Amino acid sequence: MQKRRISPTTQGSLWMVAAMAGFAVEDALIKQASTGLPVGEIMAIFGFGGWLGFLLLTWRKGQRALMPDILRPTLLLRAGTEIFGRLFFTLSLAYSSLAATSAILQATPLAVTLGAAIFFGEQVSWRRWGAILVGFLGVLLILRPLPQSFDPASLLALLGMLGFAGRDLATRAAPPRLSHLQLGVYGFFVLIPTGLGLMLWEGRAVLPTGTQTLWLCATILVGIAAYYAITSAMRLGAVSVVAPFRYSRLLFALILAVVLFGERPDTLTLIGAVIVVLSGLFMLREGHLSARLEEA
Repeated sequence: MQKRRISPTTQGSLWMVAAMAGFAVEDALIKQASTGLPVGEIMAIFGFGGWLGFLLLTWRKGQRALMPDILRPTLLLRAGTEIFGRLFFTLSLAYSSLAATSAILQATPLAVTLGAAIFFGEQVSWRRWGAILVGFLGVLLILRPLPQSFDPASLLALLGMLGFAGRDLATRAAPPRLSHLQLGVYGFFVLIPTGLGLMLWEGRAVLPTGTQTLWLCATILVGIAAYYAITSAMRLGAVSVVAPFRYSRLLFALILAVVLFGERPDTLTLIGAVIVVLSGLFMLREGHLSARLEEA
């Protein structure tokens, strides 16, 4: 009996869920570390650790760390959006709640899907557009962007979300001959000068304690795994199907926010989270139906 192969789209979706779980844990660790360390220092250490980890993995696979392709416009764009997204998202983690920051990030699938339709010509059915829009409305319920309840720090997360959406699209357009590991080397390296620059702007550096060092080491290890997973996700299957699985990050983040930081999401936040999850499940169903029609 022949085993049924998992389609690239399904593989990409599974990689995305794994990446979101990893990123949620990474976010919690960064927020924990930011209570005693400058944000720029965290970024520089995190970038160096991730760069070194991916560099060793690349060499182990017998791959070159430096390739002429890094000067291609798509790779330079990817580096720029990586810096932009990581900088503002890390600042948001430091100055806003984990639940709110993660909720704003859930708008990324809408931006990525729009970009995939415009730049890659991917076909997005009206059902999938509807599911993504409903999910976005769920995010708005969580945010409640009204004058009396608006948190200015949420703008940091919004800018971070736009940067990450651009990074994902640039990853999709990256030359296929560049491996996930090589992309990881470049992605983490650009965080080092970014963090050092932010440290100069902040005007201080702190020697990490033993506990803070453990937090940072755990952040690096989880970040490497999550980064590898999301790079794999964005290079498999249709972006418009894979991207909405970013919504799963909200679930992981809400659990960590409650357990680790004592945050208590209110009723509207929970309703919004349920809407987002249901939208993601509907996207899964539509993606499988589309894949079956293509294979038929």
